[in-house]
Amino acid sequence: MNDFLKTALKANREVFKAINSVDKKSMCQKHTKGAGGDISSGFDLVAEKIFFEHLSRFGSIESEESGVMNDGKCKIIIDPIDGSDNIASNFSYYGTSVAILNSDGILEDAIVCNLATSEVFWISEGEAPMYGKLFDDKWERVENNNYSKIGIFERAYDNPKIVQLLKENKIKFRSPGAVALSLAYAHWVDFVIFVGPVRIYDVVAGLALCKDLEVIIQEDFAIVSKEKEIAAKLFGIISKNFAGE
Repeated sequence: MNDFLKTALKANREVFKAINSVDKKSMCQKHTKGAGGDISSGFDLVAEKIFFEHLSRFGSIESEESGVMNDGKCKIIIDPIDGSDNIASNFSYYGTSVAILNSDGILEDAIVCNLATSEVFWISEGEAPMYGKLFDDKWERVENNNYSKIGIFERAYDNPKIVQLLKENKIKFRSPGAVALSLAYAHWVDFVIFVGPVRIYDVVAGLALCKDLEVIIQEDFAIVSKEKEIAAKLFGIISKNFAGE
């Protein structure tokens, strides 16, 4: 783990402690609309501040909440809290997403953390994705789960026609509501689908962790799967929806 990832890990540890030691009522209050288009919560802004303090020396930070925050040759893309509504609802599926691109726009490192379970996934350019716990410096390679029974469909609530098509094809899924986290778990489930405008804050770190999987990216949806056949089948189903058939 290089200096950037170690620093990002340290920031995640501080975010974990911060969100578990503040008054939830005040943190759940809504603030202004962030750069990504969503209304920022107190949790988002507290986490963003911590990441900025730790990572700004590595380059320009672009956050879902505040947009571009400083100058630098490298670009750091962060979603300070992935799954803000989940944390407000006491639903244990929320975390953080951080990725750094070099001056040529090539992604070098990415890290996604589930703050509810303390699971951490990270990757460096040219290496395999790694997995471990937030407060334990032991890491192991992420391996495929060959016994998975379900996939993940992010924003299923907004796509009832696709839900119906998946049901007709007897394809099981869950919709937990945190895109970066779901992509981080892609090796362990049958597939991950995201349907909606594909924003860099949502997907850049998570997709970096999926580089050895089947990945299909379109303007309005993304599909990731361990199996080429599953990815192709899902592409056909979702394309049929967009074609209006």
